[in-house]
Amino acid sequence: MDKINIPFSEFSFSYARSSGAGGQHINKVNSKVIMYWKIDETTCCPASVLERFRAKYAQFIIDTGEVQIISQKSRSQKANIDDCIEKLHIMLNDVQRPPKIRKATKPKRSAVLNRLQTKKKDSDKKRLRRKDY
Repeated sequence: MDKINIPFSEFSFSYARSSGAGGQHINKVNSKVIMYWKIDETTCCPASVLERFRAKYAQFIIDTGEVQIISQKSRSQKANIDDCIEKLHIMLNDVQRPPKIRKATKPKRSAVLNRLQTKKKDSDKKRLRRKDY
């Protein structure tokens, strides 16, 4: 499967002051980026991918039905915007393929017999160590 490309026009951004160290610079620059993506209005993703996204990443979907991703790693607004978009692409690529359905299996007969034989051997070894024998 190829990578899902979301047009930049589908994103909206808001900015805030970042937390953490940074001295005087951090008190005057809004470098923290909050990215919003209207998951219901997008046309670039198949419905199955969006369904899996909603199931796996429900904690990122806010009350308005938008996906909210926050980044404040960098001191630069541009770098934080790129980080938000990268986070969203990683999440989408994670749910792009449906999970494999687990097939129930049984151990082979030889494996069962081998395990029982090993248990019997260990039991005999411990039994012979006892003084009451």
